[in-house]
Amino acid sequence: MNSKITYTKVGDYYMPNLTLVESKYKNYQLCKYGRMRLNYLKNYKKAEYMILFMDNKLYEHLYNIDIECKKQFELLMKQFAEKENITEELKANNQMEWVQKMNSIKNSVEEIIFKKYIYT
Repeated sequence: MNSKITYTKVGDYYMPNLTLVESKYKNYQLCKYGRMRLNYLKNYKKAEYMILFMDNKLYEHLYNIDIECKKQFELLMKQFAEKENITEELKANNQMEWVQKMNSIKNSVEEIIFKKYIYT
């Protein structure tokens, strides 16, 4: 990409004609995992954050993280529930046990997702 910067004279000064590149991700509302990744980048990976921002790839990165984390969450929840034999029958017969086991699985799945996608 070999683009030239153009200038406009304003009073005694020449100001660069800068415009933002339109992003196809601008209307996407970041969910939990995208916001967590953004917060992590801003606070702990400032150089990576600035590079993504300056290259206009930050929201694409956050969008991809958000989507991938949601997919992984659904997949792992299903796999862990099957492995632990947590069924709809258990849910109907003993809701408190079902909730307890599902919360335990959710915590395990999120820990995996955080280590793999958010805090890397």
